[in-house]
Amino acid sequence: MLSYLKKWNTLRNQILVVFLCVMVIVLSIVSAITFRQVSLLVRNNAEEQIKQTALEASGRIDSLFEQLNTATKFMMTNREVQRLFERIHAGEKVTFPELQMLKSVINNIQANSEGIYSVELYTEDLKQVFPLDSSSKMYQRLNVKWIYEADRAKGRLVWIGEDPRNNHFYLAIRRITLMERHFANGGYLLVRIYKPYFSVAEVNMGQYVLVLDPEGKVIFSNTSKPIDMTSLNERSTAMMDETEYIVTKQSSSKGFTVFILTPVSALTKGMNGIRFGIMFAGIIGIIIYFICSLFLSTIITRPIAQLTKTMRLANEGLLAVNPKMTTVNEIRELNSTYNQLVKETNHLIKMVYQKEIIRSQSELKALQAQINPHFLYNTLESLRWSLEEKGEEELADVVVSMSELFRYTISPNVNDDWVTLKEEFRHIENYMDIIQFRFGGRIKWRLQLPGKWENVKIPKLLIQPLVENAVVHGSENQSAPCTITVAVRQVSDHHLAIEVEDDGVGMDEEKLETVKRSMRTGDKTSENGKGIALYNVKKRLQLYYKDETSDGITIDSRKNKGTKVTIRIPVNGGER
Repeated sequence: MLSYLKKWNTLRNQILVVFLCVMVIVLSIVSAITFRQVSLLVRNNAEEQIKQTALEASGRIDSLFEQLNTATKFMMTNREVQRLFERIHAGEKVTFPELQMLKSVINNIQANSEGIYSVELYTEDLKQVFPLDSSSKMYQRLNVKWIYEADRAKGRLVWIGEDPRNNHFYLAIRRITLMERHFANGGYLLVRIYKPYFSVAEVNMGQYVLVLDPEGKVIFSNTSKPIDMTSLNERSTAMMDETEYIVTKQSSSKGFTVFILTPVSALTKGMNGIRFGIMFAGIIGIIIYFICSLFLSTIITRPIAQLTKTMRLANEGLLAVNPKMTTVNEIRELNSTYNQLVKETNHLIKMVYQKEIIRSQSELKALQAQINPHFLYNTLESLRWSLEEKGEEELADVVVSMSELFRYTISPNVNDDWVTLKEEFRHIENYMDIIQFRFGGRIKWRLQLPGKWENVKIPKLLIQPLVENAVVHGSENQSAPCTITVAVRQVSDHHLAIEVEDDGVGMDEEKLETVKRSMRTGDKTSENGKGIALYNVKKRLQLYYKDETSDGITIDSRKNKGTKVTIRIPVNGGER
């Protein structure tokens, strides 16, 4: 199982999986946001439409009530009705024919008014005037509080509600105001209204519509199911038969209230289609993105796979150049860099191979060259014994010094680049023995090396060229003895100064500047190469000590006084 997973753990598959995961996450977020926004939009639009329907329904209820108000107002303000009730108010007797005339007026107005079933007229002392076939009192007909409400309304139509005698009708009352009697109370007008008059057409399949009068009683409902009116007034949703309904409430200016109950499922009925559409679009998008991701990952990884295949040839000892590819800049740059690396590596391999051959030849020559110093040492040793046998002790000592000088100088040990100050001073002593044999009493020398600095390491033959300069240039054209002093002193906690000083001819300012310039540039100051030794010492200091000797080498000289050359070295320089 693990090996199977490793097989599929490739850059191409990783890019593909990452791209698909990102796409799925993005599509999921976008789909969720889109579905939520669309759902809210559809639901809000549906709720706004229901509110508009409820507003229209409440307006219709107000219009119907206003029609009743207008019809009863016509009855109350009719000239015959006003005249009849003025006479009754004045205490005059009204004849039967006059009442018969009142019947024709009422019936005429009632015939042109929709919703009014019957009209009843009462005097101000609550005696019935119309219809003519009854002589009951008004307080026997309805609750006295409605008479007080009619008086308080001062001629406006007052809604009573369901007829206590017949629940198929509604009642409304109005006080008859006598206009010629300074709007005095002339009596009361009571109308009976058909219940279907206030019916509201069903808005939509599954919706329930309820109309409440100003008293909070239901005057219209398109359902026979019991509904808790308290919950409708307090909540925006209601549960009926395990179905959730959204409650839309609208109050009219006449005091009537319209409730529309809409099933939540009806509002979200179209959401399933939207959800399916979003899911289908998401699946199509994922398929398209998968194809594009597969194509893109192949474009990216194919050159890398080809480059990797070419690199694997290096295991077989062949560094092949990968052919140029037309792809993205980064991969093309990688391929170009690899090809350049292959060319340079092949070149280096060739160079190393050639250098290895040369090194082998050099080692062979070095082995051969070791025979020559050995022959030289044996020859000098034979010469020394021959001179001692002949009594030439001084000359024999010179030969010994020369032999040690040769051993120190031409040692074939390539790793012996560093020597101690003690060894370097011993070499200088051998050199000065030979020089003193040549010059006799004209050359004197002193070596000053404190014991605690004897084991400090310095580059081999670092001091000897300076001593040679002092011998050659310090005593030139001078018959007086020249003393050469080589001393080591401490200048800081971490540095020593090696001073090579002579009391010879010295130099003037012009010549000293020429020597310093030659020491910086390496140019010869004369035919005998003066200045070259100083330049070589300075370069060796820079190569061996790098930044440890910032001032390196300094030279001071005065005409006929002598010259002093000082080099500065770190105490631990030989162990770096």
